[in-house]
Amino acid sequence: MKRSILDKLLKWKHKEQRKPLLIDGARQTGKTYLLQTLLGETFPNVLRIDFLESPEMAEAFADSLTPENILSNLELLTGQRFNPESDLLIFDEIGECPEAVTSLKFFAEKAPTMYVAASGSNIGLLNSFPVGKVEQHNLRPLTFREFLTASQELPLINAFEQQKNSSAVHTKLFDKLTDYYFTGGMPEAVQAWFSLSDQSILERIEAVNDIHRNLVAGYQRDFGKYSGKVDATLIESVFMNIPSQLASVMDESVKRFKFKGVHERKSRYSDFESAIIWLDKCRLALKNYPIDGTPRSPLAAYRKDNMVKLFLFDVGLLNHMLGINYKEIKQQDYEYKGFIAENFVQQEFVAQGVDPTFSWGDARAEIEFIASDTAGNIIPIEVKSGKRTKARSLESYKQKCAPIKTIKLTGTQGSSPLEKENLVLPLYYSEYVVTQHLENLS
Repeated sequence: MKRSILDKLLKWKHKEQRKPLLIDGARQTGKTYLLQTLLGETFPNVLRIDFLESPEMAEAFADSLTPENILSNLELLTGQRFNPESDLLIFDEIGECPEAVTSLKFFAEKAPTMYVAASGSNIGLLNSFPVGKVEQHNLRPLTFREFLTASQELPLINAFEQQKNSSAVHTKLFDKLTDYYFTGGMPEAVQAWFSLSDQSILERIEAVNDIHRNLVAGYQRDFGKYSGKVDATLIESVFMNIPSQLASVMDESVKRFKFKGVHERKSRYSDFESAIIWLDKCRLALKNYPIDGTPRSPLAAYRKDNMVKLFLFDVGLLNHMLGINYKEIKQQDYEYKGFIAENFVQQEFVAQGVDPTFSWGDARAEIEFIASDTAGNIIPIEVKSGKRTKARSLESYKQKCAPIKTIKLTGTQGSSPLEKENLVLPLYYSEYVVTQHLENLS
């Protein structure tokens, strides 16, 4: 499966000098495949060290952290030759070996022409980190664009890339969007969905459900293994409560995360802060901060940490954890579950680098997202999951804040591409809100 981030990695490769590459991301988002297969196939040889599978490889860093000595030790331990001028060296699950993390500083300073890449699922939890000595990227679950690419339906992919606005395109793309709501973007689930396309729909559904079930169980095991000083049961309570709190709003906007009843004898933000930070650092929860009054740029200056909305990092896992089945997703009444569309938009925005996101509200109106364009103007973005596009909250925002432009993301075909001030876009074009419509064109 193609990953959009590969283009950035190839630019890294073609630099005359480079810092070590570091890929952060939740477990099972495809970091190894990205580095070893997609990037690795552009090199004559790849030497991959997995510190989770082979903890004994830490011995290569025991006596010296100079690149020359490390490479010599790795050749001895693996029995593989390595050419530092042309080959790719990968440190997988680097967080399992603190010495390897520290060594990235020396690779950056003493071997800037070498191709060194590392990945980890707990990078944000590291006590020490070579700040300024790595080129870091976050790998998220597959976006809707990447999901479409995996389908290999070239006419539909081309229509998406050209942002076509027609009834036929809308029918096909919205159908694919609801498929994506079910599978989500975890690579194993997406691969199963498309590789079993010649099987019955029931077999495809069961295969994806099994993958989702195993993924959730794996994350729950990780809470105990990597929680450190944070209460693992508290992490699990927050993680498992995100779906149920999202679902409680049905067709209304997602509300801020409520702490009462989540964990025994705890009811304040301060009780949950460590668990929320842990989930955020491990890329398993996504944050959105509500802003009141008249929002101004920079939005981050007005956020309140204890007033936060939490979304799950993958919409497919969200539906699985709620027990929402494929048939229900595909049926018309699914449009009333607006929180799914909101979680999807949150994912698409975060994948484009908007992290955290922000929302707006007053006593009687709520806007799901607000964002700053390149000129500092605040743009309201309303999310409507179905065909009902009347937006009273958006009208209220316009009266109070007088934005230069408004955007609605809906289950409809959308407005004319010529519309510039009050745009209505189909939900599946959410990524273009960030890449195109938040640019100031005046």
